[in-house]
Amino acid sequence: MRVHSAQQRLIRGLNTNTRRNGALRQTGVAALDAVLITVAAYAAYTWRFGLGFVNDTFGPSGTVWAYYAIPAVWMALLAACGAYSLHHLQTGMVEYQRVALGSGLFAGAIGISCYLTMYDLSRGFFVLLFLIGIPALLVGRLARRRVLMHLRRRGHFQTSVLVAGSPAHIDEVARVLRREKWLGYRLVGAVTTADIEETPSGLPVLGKVSEVGDLVHESDVDTVIFAEGSFPDSQHFKRMAWELEELDVQMIVAPALTDISSERLSSRPVAGLPLVYVERPQAMEASRWSKRAFDIIGSGLLLLAAAPIMAAVAIAVKLEDRGPVLFKQTRVGRRGEEFQCLKIRSMVVDAEARKAELEAQNEGAGVLFKMAKDPRITKVGNFIRRFSIDELPQLWNVFRGDMSLVGPRPALPKEVAQYDSDTVRRLDVLPGLTGLWQVSGRSNLSWDETVRLDVYYVDNWSIMQDLSILVRTARAVLGSSGAY
Repeated sequence: MRVHSAQQRLIRGLNTNTRRNGALRQTGVAALDAVLITVAAYAAYTWRFGLGFVNDTFGPSGTVWAYYAIPAVWMALLAACGAYSLHHLQTGMVEYQRVALGSGLFAGAIGISCYLTMYDLSRGFFVLLFLIGIPALLVGRLARRRVLMHLRRRGHFQTSVLVAGSPAHIDEVARVLRREKWLGYRLVGAVTTADIEETPSGLPVLGKVSEVGDLVHESDVDTVIFAEGSFPDSQHFKRMAWELEELDVQMIVAPALTDISSERLSSRPVAGLPLVYVERPQAMEASRWSKRAFDIIGSGLLLLAAAPIMAAVAIAVKLEDRGPVLFKQTRVGRRGEEFQCLKIRSMVVDAEARKAELEAQNEGAGVLFKMAKDPRITKVGNFIRRFSIDELPQLWNVFRGDMSLVGPRPALPKEVAQYDSDTVRRLDVLPGLTGLWQVSGRSNLSWDETVRLDVYYVDNWSIMQDLSILVRTARAVLGSSGAY
């Protein structure tokens, strides 16, 4: 089988744009950095010498060179550290690490050069330059990535890819690429060893794995992803790498490892064999003293900050129907231990008794009960649920040790009774006030996707991930996305 000529022309056009977009992306990032560094140098110069300090031999007349030299040298070191590599401009923290590394090297180079040459550089100018410049570069990179992700979701800056492997593994890779549209991969088709017209998910099969070179040559595909089942042995893989090297095609290998963070993976070549070492899951680490200390300090500070809000909401709840302010419900915690989960009451007093009448209208995923327009929710409850204010008393649960600031949401005992062997993994850590699935779509996610995200959190826990989730939670709550 071969790609039809019309499709070939389409793919060739897409990938010509892909290469052009890659060059434009690098140029755009470099231009943005140049502007930010120049502004930082100018701001540091103006701020330092505009304040009228004295006793500095390095005055305005001696600083003119810095306005021109600093951006050039700084950007050169950023480039040397790989801050403009397309590979590092994709995803993950590497891009920010390279920017920080290049900036740190530049700061050290200036300090050492001034010391060795006994050049009397203004310390105020030096400190202000990097206090302004480094945060500006990092924020600029973050903003660029956010804009790029938004454009990719709208179909711009796409990279056309072929996926090779067994049909089942091809569909697994395709499912991720279709779900994570912000990655910018456009699926062209599949190549496999099976004699089929399309994969079970409907991705068209364009040929055999042995024909990848011809298909790439004819269609000008920019990237080929090799999943499990692509080759019978390592020699076939090596020969394919040689062939694609001549065609200037990006080769990506997707091993049969899913939902494992990069921090748990390390590659170590042994006698020419690239072995991937996988660190053990982090569920035990998520139960140690560091996370508990983080929870106590964090929940204590948040309780103090949220006290006025909870007091005002408590008055509003009491005035609306004279019912109790707090709602206590038995939930399942770590290792199946039950506890009383606290919430500000957002429903009518007899909400639990009326739940049976509404079971047929359940819109929740899996074992969860959810309704976008639940008639049991009060007027005050509708507002506080929209911004998750009703869950603020759970900070006390966190302070007591029943819950954590971040983790899988605490489930009802009857929900846990329906868990399968994979879903039970959610109970290996303390339940959280917020979690990975809440900041990834909240009520808009399917049950399988909710479980996948919670299990990923359990297996790949880290303090940095907790901090990231808390920041994203604030953004999700303020946007009230998926909350009901």
